[in-house]
Amino acid sequence: MNSSVKLVIFDWDGTLFDSVSQIVASLQFAAQQFQQPLSDEDAKSIIGLGLPEVAQRLFPNVPELHANILQSYSEHYVANSSGDSWFEGVAHMLADLQQHGVKLAVATGKSRKGLDRVLKQTNSEQLFVTTRAASETRSKPDPLMLEEILAETGVQAKHALMVGDTSYDLEMAQNMAMPSVGVSYGVHEPELLAQFNPVCIVDDVTALHAALLAKVQWKQVI
Repeated sequence: MNSSVKLVIFDWDGTLFDSVSQIVASLQFAAQQFQQPLSDEDAKSIIGLGLPEVAQRLFPNVPELHANILQSYSEHYVANSSGDSWFEGVAHMLADLQQHGVKLAVATGKSRKGLDRVLKQTNSEQLFVTTRAASETRSKPDPLMLEEILAETGVQAKHALMVGDTSYDLEMAQNMAMPSVGVSYGVHEPELLAQFNPVCIVDDVTALHAALLAKVQWKQVI
């Protein structure tokens, strides 16, 4: 019996897309507009969650301001993120995986509107067989978006890999017994990622590319 990875599901921000610093800047801008203190560390820590969950975690004492803060954040991010792009090597990695016959998908904390915008910005709509945004399902680490992707693609969890830079990504995969790969060049430190038992943790896109190819090409004879 042959076993190999047939589907790789990527987080977006901090995993494929070099956008963490702009997300932090936009969150801090929005917080400042409503006189809410927000440190770099706190802003960075929630990247990967859906926007309602971000507001609940960062501003728990002012629920009446959540909608306005998120609107301010979104407007600032869109106005200032046109220069954000994939990490170096991502385009080649995705094209190479696709050439190996691997299905590619995205599971992100972005809204659908935000995800569609960056897919168009990177001209990558055709690379992914499906995508899920937190605004249309449950936020990480709930595994619902992964369950939906597997149902749509017809791939079993054991033949898929979740790739992400945060504990939310890896915990989401762990919650449904899907193997995962952590990347340390995004948001969370390797020590935190390791708590969720990824197959491996890599330090750059080159190492990620090699690790994924090894899994795609790996065969086990039983």
